[in-house]
Amino acid sequence: MKFSRLAAIAADAVGAAQRQLPPELRPHARGVPVHYERAPAADVLADGFEPDILGLFTGCPHGEELAVDSPAPPQILLYLESLWDFAGEDVEAFREEVRLTYLHELGHYFGWDEDDLTARGLD
Repeated sequence: MKFSRLAAIAADAVGAAQRQLPPELRPHARGVPVHYERAPAADVLADGFEPDILGLFTGCPHGEELAVDSPAPPQILLYLESLWDFAGEDVEAFREEVRLTYLHELGHYFGWDEDDLTARGLD
């Protein structure tokens, strides 16, 4: 499937996920940019991430911006080719994987560790 179509489906899935968040979390979630990329960049791979990584949160978690001298702005990266492959090239499975991956990475923004994410069904 063309990247532009995957990006449109992914953006729709992220928007739907944001609308389903509790009202107090929505403004924070909408403030974190989501970038749709084909695959991880060389610097991400150089940091030790696998080539088939589905998504990544970078930047300062919510509430920790003042804890560092030069806070990096938060952002979520979704790797659409990896998500598409993981979903078995099925559109509905792709939507669900985008939703889960987005919520997982958003959880990192809120400062949740892997155990917190698992407890919330976002592993």
